[in-house]
Amino acid sequence: MNTRITNPILSSDFIKKYKNKQPNWGFNGLGYIVYKRTYARTKEDGTTEEWWETVRRCVEGAQRIGADYTVDEAERLYDYIFNLKGCFSGRSLWQLGTTLVDEKKLGDSLLNCWGTKTSEIEDYKFFIMESMLGGGVGGNLSKEYTQELPRVKRDVRCRLKKTNDADYIVPDSKEGWAELWGKILEAYLITGKSFSYSTVCIRALGEPLKTFGGIAPGEKPLIDGSAELCKILERREGKKLRTEDVYDIIVVGGEMVKSGGIRRTAIIVGGDPDDAGYIGLKRWDLGPIPNYRSNANNSILCPKYEYLSNAYWEGFGGNGEPYGLINLPLMRKYGRLGEEKFAGLDLYAPNIIICNPCGEANLEDKEPCNLAELVILNIKSREEMLDISCLLYKTQKAICAMNYLYEETNKVVHRNFKIGQGITGVCQRLDVVKEWANYTYRGLRKFDKEWSKKKGYPESNRLTVIQPSGTKGLVFGTAPGGHPGFAKYFIRRIRFNPNDPLIEILKSHNYHIEPEIRFDGTKNHDILVIDFPCEFGDNTLLVKDCGIIRQLDIMKMLQEEWADQSVSITGYYKKDDIPQIKEWLKENYNNSVKTVSFLLHNDHGFLQAPYEEIDKVKYDELKSAITPFKGTESITGSTIDGIECTNGHCPIK
Repeated sequence: MNTRITNPILSSDFIKKYKNKQPNWGFNGLGYIVYKRTYARTKEDGTTEEWWETVRRCVEGAQRIGADYTVDEAERLYDYIFNLKGCFSGRSLWQLGTTLVDEKKLGDSLLNCWGTKTSEIEDYKFFIMESMLGGGVGGNLSKEYTQELPRVKRDVRCRLKKTNDADYIVPDSKEGWAELWGKILEAYLITGKSFSYSTVCIRALGEPLKTFGGIAPGEKPLIDGSAELCKILERREGKKLRTEDVYDIIVVGGEMVKSGGIRRTAIIVGGDPDDAGYIGLKRWDLGPIPNYRSNANNSILCPKYEYLSNAYWEGFGGNGEPYGLINLPLMRKYGRLGEEKFAGLDLYAPNIIICNPCGEANLEDKEPCNLAELVILNIKSREEMLDISCLLYKTQKAICAMNYLYEETNKVVHRNFKIGQGITGVCQRLDVVKEWANYTYRGLRKFDKEWSKKKGYPESNRLTVIQPSGTKGLVFGTAPGGHPGFAKYFIRRIRFNPNDPLIEILKSHNYHIEPEIRFDGTKNHDILVIDFPCEFGDNTLLVKDCGIIRQLDIMKMLQEEWADQSVSITGYYKKDDIPQIKEWLKENYNNSVKTVSFLLHNDHGFLQAPYEEIDKVKYDELKSAITPFKGTESITGSTIDGIECTNGHCPIK
């Protein structure tokens, strides 16, 4: 596990109260499976952590990076997280307390997602490097950036040699993979000089990754991804790259990083509203779509509703993937809607260029999101919510103060000290969420001013988000983020590495398991998809009870009362809702929407969608076929790199 606990702030007497307990895992124990699959690290004896151990590792790890808790605060935080009232980010659950963080003092592996421009070769190396660390990346593909790239040189070839005398021997490291991509792009776009490369140093498939965790993907993903990159560039010999070519370069990189299901990354890209080639990238009625295009969420960088063309709406009828919308001017101008300042603090952020792949974090070039979450379903009062918020905040601020791999990241993080606290389970507590959110936001702003002064930090220019919480929501048992429950009864599909030890346990409990099905209908046996029958309680607002307009109104309320960054929402709609969506956006988009995405509730054209509505008869049939999972099986050796994004997408889509 590569962890250590020295000078612990949590005493053995305190911890022993939790050793033989389990929290109230979500969805009949599915939460425990998701926790084990995604966040539990392997211990020295070959088994994986239990929840009490993960929470202890993280709280102790937070203290070592500078969270500066008192004993009472550390104990309160431990209890809150153990009982699923609040939580660190998924990345922090995976990495806090490990030697990678403690010894290298690098914040990159603790953070989920990043933003980047796309005008220089270094931007693409950055994308590969941060993706290799398990994070998601958002890229601005507007012509403002992509047209800065040079014309593709003619007669360039990058040849693979399985020898020790190639021009470039790829080191067995994340940096080596990123550097190879940089060299290929430099050859085709700058020097015009062919070269050879060798992968003889890359460790074999299945060997352990001791520092980061998980197992090595072998050389094949790097070879295949590099070959595809060369094909994309060679198709444009003597010409400028189009937006769709730049897009394919990025998503092929995402395919490579996924590495046969071992790593996870997520991508969002934003393009211009008048870029017809970009808008048609996921129109499956126009012809075959390369499988690698499944690796990204596509959005339009739309400053005004009036800029949307008819072509944008073509994908809403089930013949393509509906694109999301990103309103950069509104992101830059306001924190919460209408707030350009808060208690004298200027919230204007003119350098924001993109959001993270799930749409909640408003990012500058090379800036990361820094997340945590409040589980309002399990919180008993607004005072408790503020206490949890302030405790989680201290870890997030300590992460901001760390160093990062890229100097551009150091500069932007240390200037903004931007964090993002989310609320999940909103549609299970609509009776209190507006009041509690506003109360907690104001209290957190006050605490930020006091704590920042004490520690010598800048005040955070942004503090809050609404995450989609698709994976952690399963752990908590909540409706995800600000979303209504998908349906009373539904199948939740989760993707696994076929080598994960959980697979055999799930097989023994009769869960339905099948290979991932690609866009072209072929089966990908490197990723297995498992069906989990789920049920929401009677207190949950469901999609069928609220419709698309109420979903959008809830998003607007959360943008007013809580999120000074963005509200991540995938609005579920029916085909006959499209005129209502257009009318609502016409009235509200320019002044009230920072980010939004859409998905047909059914008939959306996605095979193996994360959510599928079923009736009670089907639910009972599926549930009765499964042997109850009690969470007592011996589970060894996790092989997942532990982040929330499970298919190149925000986990809701």
